[in-house]
Amino acid sequence: MSESTKISDEVDVALIGAGIMSATLGAMLRELEPTWTQMVFERLDGAAMESSSPWNNAGTGHSALCELNYTPEKNGKIDVTKAVAINEKFQVSRQFWSHQVTSGVLPSPRDFINPVPHVSLAQGEDQVGYLRRRYEVLANHPLFPDMQFTADRDEFAEKLPLMARGRDYSEDVAISWTDAGTDINYGSLTRQFFDAGQRAGTQFRYGHEVKALKREGKKWRITVKNLHTGDLSVVRANFVFVGAGGYALDLMRKAGVADVRGIAGFPISGMWLRCTNEELIEQHQAKVYGKARVGAPPMSVPHLDTRVIDGKRGLLFGPFAGWTPKFLKKGSYLDLFKSIRPDNIPSYLGVAVQEFGLTKYLVTEVLKNFEHRVDSLREYMPLAESKDWETVIAGQRVQVIQPVAAPRFGSLEFGTALVNDTDGSIAGLLGASPGASIAPAAMVELLERCFGERMIDWADKLIEMIPSYGHKLAGEPDMFSQVWESTQRTLQLED
Repeated sequence: MSESTKISDEVDVALIGAGIMSATLGAMLRELEPTWTQMVFERLDGAAMESSSPWNNAGTGHSALCELNYTPEKNGKIDVTKAVAINEKFQVSRQFWSHQVTSGVLPSPRDFINPVPHVSLAQGEDQVGYLRRRYEVLANHPLFPDMQFTADRDEFAEKLPLMARGRDYSEDVAISWTDAGTDINYGSLTRQFFDAGQRAGTQFRYGHEVKALKREGKKWRITVKNLHTGDLSVVRANFVFVGAGGYALDLMRKAGVADVRGIAGFPISGMWLRCTNEELIEQHQAKVYGKARVGAPPMSVPHLDTRVIDGKRGLLFGPFAGWTPKFLKKGSYLDLFKSIRPDNIPSYLGVAVQEFGLTKYLVTEVLKNFEHRVDSLREYMPLAESKDWETVIAGQRVQVIQPVAAPRFGSLEFGTALVNDTDGSIAGLLGASPGASIAPAAMVELLERCFGERMIDWADKLIEMIPSYGHKLAGEPDMFSQVWESTQRTLQLED
């Protein structure tokens, strides 16, 4: 049977990729337009099996409480611009999730979010001085509640016993922290969203890979392959969201979206050390972020993380960057080579020349064996023993290489980029950081770009879902306090 005779469905919204981004957008659109039909396509056999899997990401509620790369020092001054922007976006996440809990969409908040202190670590005189200056700037900022700082060894040992034990203190050590941080299981969050979607009538096509996207009048013709049977089918949709992780760029190219012309993708994989000793796991209760090594990408900032996954506490250290030409963890070794086009070759070449430090860093990381990784862990936890740890493979990320004017040709971007066609009928998300933690804010931006004419009609509902919508909480401390206290209660984060 030919493709033209196998029109299996007509839907209002097609969501490509069964991760947290598609789950978030689907939930928002069900609130805003409950009569719209939705269909989810996923090449794997279940939801949240790639980047949204809890073992494939740090699980941090990224709000710049402890991530030092968001607060660079420039000319002797701490620049908190990016930190504030990311924190604002995470407040959107908290509000939207709280609304979904209240609405019964997310029935079990403790299955996906738990309170875990966020800690910044400084080692050496220069780092300690920087951390102190950072603390002095953030301590009085309304979006960074209850920030604390200490360079006292006894207090350090009380907060972080595993990291203090065996430390010779031959160099200065300091920490700043807040108990307001969170650990998030994005896999559980995704599945709760999709369970609600299924109850509301959303159709799911697991084990189905989108092979082509073609405009057909005012609709999109989506050619899909059943990976179990090999059969092809066609679905027509009024709106398409491409939340396919590393494969999003290729699909947006197939759709002919002009804004992706010249964009290239650079894959970076990762590994964690996972603690297997329950006694050690119980002695650490924090997400501790340090400074990135020279040449390291932001996603490789070392951190010793308490995790709460499926009700059980765990402890991870890493990530350790690796490299593979795959664009997804369960992708193809040909992904990188198939992504090369005449229009993005200058972008690849430009980054190859400019990012020598990154290349050197990746080569060094790839050459590390298990014992080398444990040696890195001992910079945080001096008495770490190899027998208490194992290596687990983390998720695969594709960093965006943006085309720029000569003489640079390409710029490696570590953020998250939203791209859409001019008529707003298709949009996709590229990049990786800060990713899942700001999914609601990213999807609100998508709504504004792609459904601009409807935003007035949706305004009341958007404010119901996100009370601070249209406001900057950094400039309205009373509103921040109100939504913070409300989300703390609803998300069960007060304990």
